[in-house]
Amino acid sequence: MQTMDHRDILTRFKNGDLGREQAAALLTGAHPGSAARHALLTAEVAPPRAAVSQPPPARALTTAPAGGGPPLPADGYAITALHGRFPDADGLDAFWHTAVLGGRDAGRRTSGSPAGAGAGDFDAVFFGLTPQDAALMDPQERLLLEVLWQTLETAGCTGARLDTLTAADGEPRAVGVYVAHDPLGRAAVAPAPAGDAPAAAGAGVTLPARLSTLLDLRGPGHCVGGGGAAFLVALHQALSALRAGECGAALVGAVGPRPGPARRHPQGAEGGQGVGVVLLRPLAAARAAGDTVHAVVRATAVAHPGRRAREAAADRLARRALAAAGVTAAGVGLRETETTVAATTGDTGAATGLAALVRAVLQLRHGTLLPAPGGSSAVPWARPHDQSGRELPRRATVAVRPAAGSPAAHVLLEEPPRRGPEPIASGPAGPAAASGELVLLSAPTPEHLAATARRLADRVLPADAVEDGTQDGRRLLAALARELRLGRAVRDCRLAVVARDTGELGAALRAFADGRVGADGRAGADDRDRADDQDGAGGRDGAGAGGARGSVRCADLRGAQGPGVLLGELPETRAYLAALWRGRRLDALARLWLAGVDVTAADTAGAAPVLPLPTSALLRRPLREAGCPATDGPTPS
Repeated sequence: MQTMDHRDILTRFKNGDLGREQAAALLTGAHPGSAARHALLTAEVAPPRAAVSQPPPARALTTAPAGGGPPLPADGYAITALHGRFPDADGLDAFWHTAVLGGRDAGRRTSGSPAGAGAGDFDAVFFGLTPQDAALMDPQERLLLEVLWQTLETAGCTGARLDTLTAADGEPRAVGVYVAHDPLGRAAVAPAPAGDAPAAAGAGVTLPARLSTLLDLRGPGHCVGGGGAAFLVALHQALSALRAGECGAALVGAVGPRPGPARRHPQGAEGGQGVGVVLLRPLAAARAAGDTVHAVVRATAVAHPGRRAREAAADRLARRALAAAGVTAAGVGLRETETTVAATTGDTGAATGLAALVRAVLQLRHGTLLPAPGGSSAVPWARPHDQSGRELPRRATVAVRPAAGSPAAHVLLEEPPRRGPEPIASGPAGPAAASGELVLLSAPTPEHLAATARRLADRVLPADAVEDGTQDGRRLLAALARELRLGRAVRDCRLAVVARDTGELGAALRAFADGRVGADGRAGADDRDRADDQDGAGGRDGAGAGGARGSVRCADLRGAQGPGVLLGELPETRAYLAALWRGRRLDALARLWLAGVDVTAADTAGAAPVLPLPTSALLRRPLREAGCPATDGPTPS
């Protein structure tokens, strides 16, 4: 057998014909056996997923160099947030429940729209749009805009933390936007309104550009046309931008077609509109920032099949992705494809790859394998081990075969590295704990502010938890206050409350949401507290922000003129605000917040894990075709 030179070895490794271990053995002079030499020409490919019981037995990872040296460093890209809506599943919890049931109840489903989201319902005010501009947007675009925002909020990246996502040149807010969608309707041909408002529809403006303008994101972006693999192709492009340093994070979204009678899956129920978004960051950066890591993308591969058979093209991409990650097919316990997705969502067009990826991520998160098409029930996913008994991470592939004129795509996912238990946040101690925590909340209108306060109280601070002054309770309160300051956008209608424990905060937020606010603009304090502090309290215009602990002070700054009492962009202002935070001058910070100063960016609290919180309330209203708002009341969501 003729010996390959180093150039041939590297070329074949790059093309995916050689695995990492095989290439290392040849380059270092090791002599694999005859079986290994034969394997150089045929990389193992995971078979199509049939009825699932247990993952196949794992073999040793191929990330260790020949000769027994230390393993190569683990790398990859973290999925730090994901959000989605699918037919009859308004959210990932509902999607998981539907998937666990498998196809047993699929025949009873008749609606193909995402639950809770009518095609004509939209909260234009929340996104700074007029009803006329919102009506000109395609319904798919409106849905995608909502889910993009909710994904960023889930990751805690709509406020001051967003500025920390920088490109290689230091540009803040460098978030790429990559969108996969089927052909749009009227938004693609609607004439643009006069002027250059960011809401201008049509006029050849691409979805990523319009969404980036609305959200003030400054990374690259690209649209990927229809086809089942479109989302995975967009994911592949986003990873290229991250590797090149063009952005510090990337949003990758997909929206499928509106439901139609031709879109039915094998069980007989309609398919329909699916929409979802994932947020990607380099794994090392995500872990350093304390982000939640739902899964790790280890490798992707995308290509058109040319004239080759679809199965041959799919096998080639599988070999390429596995070789890039240094993983053998035996170490992959799950394969999600367009076939496994159909039983859960039906035909969702460009969102097919998204649905397959969400299924894989949720199975990694829960350690449970969903029923295969035609299967009966979900089963536990046993953790794999190598030949020496060392525990290995669970892995899954997501693959969509090429259709007519569209590419194939293959993605290798891995469960996140396991970390030891961490405190929720450092939390105050001693005198600092007695002074309480300053909780700041904002929204575009008073109605949004009240609805968001209610949502936060109900989902994070249950009413039966009247008081929690324990160390864990104080840490939760500190983490919640910090997350709202750093993770949420600063809007015109503002709320401030100083609370000593979670029970006190929950009561104050509920009182505000219920409208139990006196003429002094406060809620949640008893009559004695109000009387003792009457001279330090102001009205809804934010003139005063003092008050008893547990009282709410609010301000509506929508009609405010000028930059306010301080110019936030001055370094002296930032230093002053930072000193207030260090000294825990909570009353002074609350007063400035209600007077229009953004005090959040100067928060000098130490690094702590991101605390996932409920997203801001959206008040959707029906939009008429002519672009005028209907008289129907809002639907909170």
